[in-house]
Amino acid sequence: MHGCGNDYVYIDCREGVPDNVSELAIRLSDRHKGIGGDGIILICKSDKVDFMMRIFNADGSEGKMCGNGIRCVAKYVFDNGLTDNHHLEIDTLSGIKIIDIDPKAKPGDEETWVTVDMGKPETEAIEETIKLPDGTNLTGSIISMGNPHFVVYSVKTPSDAMVLGQGPLAEKHERFPDRSNIEFAKVSGKDEVEMRVWERGSGETMACGTGACATAVAAIQLGLTGNDVTVHLLGGDLHIRLDDRCHVLMTGPAVTVFDGII
Repeated sequence: MHGCGNDYVYIDCREGVPDNVSELAIRLSDRHKGIGGDGIILICKSDKVDFMMRIFNADGSEGKMCGNGIRCVAKYVFDNGLTDNHHLEIDTLSGIKIIDIDPKAKPGDEETWVTVDMGKPETEAIEETIKLPDGTNLTGSIISMGNPHFVVYSVKTPSDAMVLGQGPLAEKHERFPDRSNIEFAKVSGKDEVEMRVWERGSGETMACGTGACATAVAAIQLGLTGNDVTVHLLGGDLHIRLDDRCHVLMTGPAVTVFDGII
């Protein structure tokens, strides 16, 4: 399944989690010798809420939250008759997230639109400068959306040199002991932002839901946009809104690509 091109292999683990999940994630994520994806996501039972999801990146590391992934989990359980509710609660390592599936959606729709209440962002720094090993400086906002993000705004359109060159250096910078997701963004219109992302554990991806949220929050806090922001990603658009509770609401599509047995 994918959300704006951010693709994962989804595994129904309600009867149990496979052994050696990290190794499995590495093997299945290989786009040449496996199925191919940015990682794998496990759909598990929960004793507290409707379902739980676990995310393993393409390098085998476990993530805490995935905004595009949780929308796809909602579509999976809805399409496969595991629930008939349009309102769900899904547990993650970064807490319980509230999900609302488009009330017009029907099981099996090619594309399902889902809104996720991502909770309150945590801003550690509005603007902080780090020096990369290649000698260049990057100034960005340090924001957590359940996982860490460093959002760099530029007057230039995000380029390969930024994302593929500076991204991996910033991801592993000493300022981020647990590594960080790195977003490169530009305001492209009224309440519109272009963004590319270097994700920790996966490299550049077509989209990052929590990254889009962090990017929108940074734009709002820097006074670059209003509270409703459309984030243009390589794989499509996500709509982000900061509500009057200071919660971040993310709306975007979820799509099933294929099913199989391995």
